[in-house]
Amino acid sequence: MPKKAKPTGNGKEEGSVPCKQVKIEAAGGPSSFKFESPSDLFESLISPIKTETFFREFWEKKPLLIQRDDPAVATYYRSLFRLSDLKSLCSRGMYYGRDINVCRCVNGKKKVLNKDGKVHFLQLRKDFDQKRTIQFHQPQRFKDELWRIQEKLECYFGSLVGSNVYITPAGSQGLPPHYDDVEVFILQLEGEKHWCLYHPTVPLAREYSVEAEDRIGRPTHEFTLKPGDFLYFPRGTIHQADTPPGLAHSTHVTISTYQNNSWGDFLLDTMSGLVFDTAKEDLEFRAGIPRQLLLQVEATAVATRLSGFLRTLADRLEGTKELLSADMKKDFVMNRLPPYHMGDGSEFSTPGGQLPRLDSTVRLQFKDHTILTVGLHQDQSDETQEKMIYIYHSLKNRRETHMMGNEETESHGLRFPLSHMDALKQIWGHPAVSVKNLKLPTDEEKENLVLSLWTECLIQVV
Repeated sequence: MPKKAKPTGNGKEEGSVPCKQVKIEAAGGPSSFKFESPSDLFESLISPIKTETFFREFWEKKPLLIQRDDPAVATYYRSLFRLSDLKSLCSRGMYYGRDINVCRCVNGKKKVLNKDGKVHFLQLRKDFDQKRTIQFHQPQRFKDELWRIQEKLECYFGSLVGSNVYITPAGSQGLPPHYDDVEVFILQLEGEKHWCLYHPTVPLAREYSVEAEDRIGRPTHEFTLKPGDFLYFPRGTIHQADTPPGLAHSTHVTISTYQNNSWGDFLLDTMSGLVFDTAKEDLEFRAGIPRQLLLQVEATAVATRLSGFLRTLADRLEGTKELLSADMKKDFVMNRLPPYHMGDGSEFSTPGGQLPRLDSTVRLQFKDHTILTVGLHQDQSDETQEKMIYIYHSLKNRRETHMMGNEETESHGLRFPLSHMDALKQIWGHPAVSVKNLKLPTDEEKENLVLSLWTECLIQVV
């Protein structure tokens, strides 16, 4: 999953250090995910492993296999996506490459067998009967329960969460051994899938890569997933999976996150803003580079000078409370899922309830879908740049374009002067706040602030 996964993706996510295996016997009552909060959802996803244990022992470290013998969980997993769902989905206008890939592993390589244009179910069924894997991109665009799950996971991780469904006939394999640049959570929905995991050649990899069989050695873990089973492995884990012969087809969903979400990415995102602020105050940062520097091949002398600048930036960073985010925050909120809802979503586009006044008490709503950041604003009249507060939200995002890469997205939100920061922090940091107590110099500014937020459905009167 890139910052957004490309719809014509490589079919990367299909399933090094020891993998923990947990077996669970059937529970007495019905079992499903808990949606009361993002943390509840994640806890139920990895149950019976505790969240603290997962992040201490497994996250970015080693695989986790949970094999469940629970018919209720298996039934719920099966409801997320079935082979039989493809017929109705194809009738809605699916296209090869964008929505569906047809592929097969041939001599250690992935062979894409797509037709052109629109997908017809009868042709897809013929491909399937010829032992070809069907990969369905981003099914949360159409399957409500996956939308519900992934929206909560995006709130939990603070990172985009994509998914792909893989439907593989008996006795076949869709993808060669490979590793991904995402954290992978696999839910087995239908049938059985035989998996092999291998030591990573590139731990916490930043890109997808196919690995040759003669390079990966023997599997570190080998197992078969059945409906209701769960598998996690970190980015960089080499893996391959096949459906055993003589059995029914296999369907699993790969839920993935944390692509381009490393400390290195965050450093790249914030460094430009830090340099911008430092150059305002430090004459050396504003001095011109030597003549013909850009024409030189050797950079030894320049590297010494740059290391001095980096030490200055490091010293400055120690006392910095606010970092300018160039892209990461905005990219996340622009491209994530809107809040899950059962109706037409009008509650996110039209403000409701009482209009806020000076004597009102207000509270923030949809906090998990809102970010507050400081960025540079270009004044078109005199070409000057100044810092402004930006508030972005995902309430009006379109589910239909989620994680589709080349689909156009737009930002939704507000912009305020830096003088409003303390008042906004009051609203963000308290369960409820009195409008007249906001830290702004005039009553007019206080009313204008809450009215702007209310118009975007971000606050309500309590």
